[in-house]
Parts: sequence; C-alpha cells; structure tokens
Amino acid sequence: MKRILPVIVLSQFFCTSLWFAGNAVMGDIARQLQVEPSYLAYLTSAVQLGFITGTLVFAILGIADRFSPVRVFFICALIAAVINAFACLPGTNATAILVLRYITGFFLAGVYPVGMKIASDHYPQGLGKALGFLVGALVLGTSFPHLLKSMMSALPWRYVVLSTSVLAAFGGWAMVLLVPDGPERKPGAGLNPAVFLKGFGNRRFSAAAFGYFGHMWELYAFWAFVPVMLIACNGRFATANLNVPLLSFFIIGLGAPSCAVSGIISKYIGVKKTATIALAISCACCLVSPLFLFAGPAWVTVVFLSVWSIAIIADSPLFSTLVAQNADQQSKGTALTIVNCIGFAVTIVSIQLITALQTAQNTRYIYMILAIGPVFGLVNLLRRTDG
Repeated sequence: MKRILPVIVLSQFFCTSLWFAGNAVMGDIARQLQVEPSYLAYLTSAVQLGFITGTLVFAILGIADRFSPVRVFFICALIAAVINAFACLPGTNATAILVLRYITGFFLAGVYPVGMKIASDHYPQGLGKALGFLVGALVLGTSFPHLLKSMMSALPWRYVVLSTSVLAAFGGWAMVLLVPDGPERKPGAGLNPAVFLKGFGNRRFSAAAFGYFGHMWELYAFWAFVPVMLIACNGRFATANLNVPLLSFFIIGLGAPSCAVSGIISKYIGVKKTATIALAISCACCLVSPLFLFAGPAWVTVVFLSVWSIAIIADSPLFSTLVAQNADQQSKGTALTIVNCIGFAVTIVSIQLITALQTAQNTRYIYMILAIGPVFGLVNLLRRTDG
C-alpha cells in the first residue's frame, strides 16, 4: 500500500526527535543546574549508552524477530515519550536527567532498528531507497529539537522536551494503527542468545557491519559538536552572531535529503559503491577540517559544516541495506539491532575522546580524529568484498 512508507518515515521522524531533545536545550539546563561544559558529552553519551544496552537486550532476546515489530515499535515509542517527559518534573537534578536520558535511549532501541526491520519486511526490493527515506527521517528527528529551541527561545526549556514527547507518542500510535507487519516478515524460531553473532561469519555481512562502525565513529560526534563548533565560531568572530539552534537544525537536517538522494543513486550505481564514495568524502572532510573551521569569515565554517553534514550521513541507509540484505532472513531484525548496538557503542568512545582532548588551542584540529572511523570502514569495505 502506498501509505506504508510515508507512515513509517513520519513515525520514525516523530519518535527520533527524542534523541537530541536534551542537547538542544543543553545551554538552558547548564545555566539552571550550574553544570560543567563537559556535561554535554555525558548527556549525549547517556542516550547512546541506553540505546546500546537496549539494542543488546533486544538482540539477545530476539525481540524484533520473535514478536510483531509494529507492536514493539509502538510500545517502546510510548514508554520513551513518557520517560523523556519526566525530565520536566519540578526538582529534577543533573543526575536524574542523565538517568532519564539513559532510559529514553534504552527504549529508542525498539524504535530506530525496529523501524528499519518493518521497512525491510515491506520493501525487500528497492530497500536502499526505502531506508534512505527512513534514515532521512532519523536525521530530521535528530535535528528537529534544535528548530523547536529556536522557535521557543523565549519559553522555558521544558517546552521543547515536552513537545518531543508528544510527537513521539503520536508517531507510535500512527505506526500501530496504520502499518501492518510486512509480508516478508519471517518470525524467529525461538529464543537463541547466540543468533546475533552468526552473521559475522559472512564476509559481506561483516564488511557492511565494519563499514557502519567506522561511519558511526564519525557521525554522532559530529552531530553532538555542531552546536559547539558554531558557538566557538561566534566566539572567534565578534561580528558572526550566528543563530546556533537554527543553524544546528539546518546543518544536521541537510542529511535528510542526502539520505534520500543516496538511496536513489544506489539503484543505479549499486549500494556498496555509493556507500564507499560517501564514506570517502566524509573522511576527506575530517582531514581538511582545519583548513575551514574558524579559518576565515563565519560563513566559511557554516558552508563547510553543511557540506560535511551532507556527506557524513549519506552512507548510513546503505550500510543498513547491506546488513539487511546479507543477514539470515529469520534473524534480520536481530542482525540490524546488534549492528546498531555496536555502532552506537563506538559513538561514545569518539565523543568522550574529543571531549577529553579538546582545548582552546586545538579546536581547529581536534576533529581530524574523526577520520579514524571512515578509514577503518573503507579498508574493510574494499578488502572484504568485491563489487
């Protein structure tokens, strides 16, 4: 049915707005709770760690394969929405917010990879294009809290957080009411805690997975530090006066059409080739970043970050497509989940590493560290597979 993909995409967009809800209002939280600047890294990592824990539990138990993925999506979306809203309760301190962010991340494990499972069950042909739109929805959802913050700048930060909870609840209901389980769904045979490791014996599966891990080393660190880079730009150039929330939404949000376009391009030149090209471009952006960050007028930094944002996410739906295509079909949901689990574990390392090493003197150069991931991914893609 024609409505299936738009509903999946819209639901994914609404639910993943929970992801960076805390980051968008970090400045307000920091001022109100009087926390250190390093709290940003902890806030981001709390969601990532929760997501990692959730995906590991979901993978070991085979949740997305043993049960209706649509119902799993719905239940997890509602729980994540409620937990996210708890951050707005009076008297919530910095530690409590980190715990709530962790739990929100845990239940997002039943949203993002399960949404990809639902799409793959409906669109086995042209999956790259379908996942291109789906990951594009994730990108918009991730950036959307920054737009909400820009629109609600005169209101308390809790309005932004509550808005994302309402959107997530709506997305969960839309999925369960309008999207059936796909015709290609093959229910898992039963609980098998070892099944999530089986896929790594397949060279093409492991190549796609390792490419994805390299991509993830770069992606979420970049997203987390986009506002930081824009704030630094304002500090470096007295006349810059950049609207940080609005530009953060714009720069990160550019990844949404990039995902859709890369999915379409992959139909003509191949999924692996398109992913390899995108990963190589984002790797180049890491390496040349000192030439453009804070090295000239503020608009140079903004344009460069925009180009980097377009390249950095274009390969994401393609890696997920390669994982889904090369996984055992009875454990496809579990395979997507465990690959997400490991990939998001990688993001914590890169975010914390940049936070630990960044100083006022190396701000222009620190993001070159992100090239480690794409180089690792490219080596595995080119070494482990042909064409």
